[in-house]
Amino acid sequence: MKGEILFPLSVCIIAKNEEKHIGECLQRLSAYGFELVLTDTGSTDHTVEIARKYTDRIYHFDWCDDFSAAKNFCVQKASHDWILSLDCDEYMEQLDVSALARCMEHYPDHAGRILIRSRFLRGGQISYELTRVSRIADRRNFHFVGAVHEQLERRDDKVKSVYDAPVTILHVGYDETEADMQEKSRRNIVLLQAQLEREGSDPYLYFQLGQSYRRLGDAEKAFESFDAGLSMEVDPGLDYVKTMVESYGYTLLDLKRNQEALGLSELYDVFAVRADFVFLMGLIYMNNGLFENAVSEFQKAATMEEFSVDGVNNYMAYYNIGVIYECTGHIEEARKYYKKCGGYAPAVERLNYLP
Repeated sequence: MKGEILFPLSVCIIAKNEEKHIGECLQRLSAYGFELVLTDTGSTDHTVEIARKYTDRIYHFDWCDDFSAAKNFCVQKASHDWILSLDCDEYMEQLDVSALARCMEHYPDHAGRILIRSRFLRGGQISYELTRVSRIADRRNFHFVGAVHEQLERRDDKVKSVYDAPVTILHVGYDETEADMQEKSRRNIVLLQAQLEREGSDPYLYFQLGQSYRRLGDAEKAFESFDAGLSMEVDPGLDYVKTMVESYGYTLLDLKRNQEALGLSELYDVFAVRADFVFLMGLIYMNNGLFENAVSEFQKAATMEEFSVDGVNNYMAYYNIGVIYECTGHIEEARKYYKKCGGYAPAVERLNYLP
């Protein structure tokens, strides 16, 4: 139902030097006929020039090291109260307009969580990480908080309620060069540390700080950040808490603290609700030489439907089973599981190597 506006919705975007992404982002959105509002925070490239091809709702905001301030400014410039907030490197993939209209009618004081598919390269092939993030809301009830990795929060003291919106976005930000990714991580670390100093300890901020350190390859500081976040009271049902536990486990493996990582088995009943944690436990057992346990976990992960990172419930699980069988001399079993990986490059390489 592209091109037919069934409800008043403004898409709000902030930008700075995004000429690489802004055209594709706005071109895909323009097909739906929504109001497009862009706030530029100091571009020196052709971002604004390209954006003018798709919207005349373009404003300037003096950057103040606060993403929420910029997003709230952009939201206030919209003509409509209902807002969809996107970044320039996020491209619309799927949107059921009628279903979204019904959600907004049924949940007027809720925040809508869109599905974001983040594209990245792993093992020589493209993979995706799936996350749901609150991005749709009525600005009369919600605003953005947080200097970086900003979140939608209610303006009053009520608990935020959410629903899963029928919107899927492709995030291409991880396509950037390693140097660009590291620059963003260093910037985010400065902003997150400043926010922690201003507002005090917060598990979500420690989570994001740990993720930034992991991208920089600083496992020690990543561990300190995750450990600080998980030492606080957290809700295990929240997606970011699940990811923080998993990132904590991977960081322990990065630090070769394999036996310590085994302690995550105590959290199994709580976090083994999606394939990512089960796959992680397989890696932990594998790194501790507990191969039967590892195979069992990888096999279980391959049967699970809920996952975040593409591959943990299929080809990556099969690949690690193949590695275990190859290393323990069970060549035919190894070949069987490598074949189950399809075109996964590391598995193809091992198949070509096997006698």
